[in-house]
Amino acid sequence: MKRVTAAPAVLVAVAILLAGIWIGGHPQLLPGFARDLFAANDDSRVVNEAIERVRDDYYRKIPEEKLANASIDGLVESLDDRFSHYLDPTAYKAFLESSESAYEGIGILVSSDKRGLRVVTVYPGSPARRAGLKAGDIIVGADGRSLAGKSTDQGSRSIKGRPGTTVELKILRDGRTRSARVARARVKIPVVRSSLKTLGGDKIGVVALAAFTSGAHGEVRAALERLRRRGARGFVLDLRHNGGGLVTEAQLVASAFLRGGKIVTTRGRSVPTRTLSATGNPVVPTAPLAVLVDGDTASASEIVAGALQDRRRASVVGTRTFGKGVFQSVIELSNGGALDITAGQYFTPSGRNLGGRGVSTGAGIKPDVSARDDAKTARDEALPVALRTVQAKLS
Repeated sequence: MKRVTAAPAVLVAVAILLAGIWIGGHPQLLPGFARDLFAANDDSRVVNEAIERVRDDYYRKIPEEKLANASIDGLVESLDDRFSHYLDPTAYKAFLESSESAYEGIGILVSSDKRGLRVVTVYPGSPARRAGLKAGDIIVGADGRSLAGKSTDQGSRSIKGRPGTTVELKILRDGRTRSARVARARVKIPVVRSSLKTLGGDKIGVVALAAFTSGAHGEVRAALERLRRRGARGFVLDLRHNGGGLVTEAQLVASAFLRGGKIVTTRGRSVPTRTLSATGNPVVPTAPLAVLVDGDTASASEIVAGALQDRRRASVVGTRTFGKGVFQSVIELSNGGALDITAGQYFTPSGRNLGGRGVSTGAGIKPDVSARDDAKTARDEALPVALRTVQAKLS
């Protein structure tokens, strides 16, 4: 019987191993395609080297997970793009929840203020409502950390947290500062609020949309239909303090007011150019309409306002909008986190990009009718202007 020997195979394996070791030390001698297969390029190799040296030589032990998160965070930070972020696993979970009209926090809607975060809305039944927070309050600190100069996203992350935990807030109201300890909970966000106003005998429906979360268009359509049944002949779509959300929801919300036609075009380096048009049957295709906006109206909100303005379907009332002309793509990572990075720009039906050079704040949408709400007063000074704008089209 012939004996089968493993010696040749062993010799081949040893030769391959030695060659691999030699190649690892001399990758520059390989042709390009082979170099990509056998060795990392110089840039990626030096990054890995730096991480390993910090891990091995720093005077105290740093968890590998922390090093990885810091490396990715630094990479995204180097883009100098305030709309691009690295979301670690915890932050990504919160991000997903915010797209579902629910989140873990205290139940407030905030806007930016140089002193911290201005409370715009306190949701009914929320921990914030029970703790006595009111619209117009300025949250200047959270758990001993100042929120001055923080973006709404950064400040909000300091306040949000797991249900059952608490956050110590420092609140400025009427020139006086007080502290409030607020218990966090899972909060359901009322995405749509609606009301029927009567002005000079004319009934006008008002639909306020807080965010373009999943399913928001269905709530908008339902509110419009209810108001129409109650006799509304004109409408106000209130997008103030609405920082955006899902582009597909923007398409569907705009479709409630438009019969076909272009809504937005998106373009990017790694994504194909795509034009989204109105779809389905509009709820109110011809009724007089005003879109109420402010400086916090951004992203998907600007898509809707820009489309309705360009298509001459609505008058835009308020102040100039935020000016965000880019959209983000969420790329999930193997550690449970995600990259939320700018993937391209969007353009209104007339070809406007509202964000100037993309990642910088641009011109935004200039309103057809100027109106400004004074945050220091209890009444809403801008809504009556929008109502009068609609009424003028009814007569």
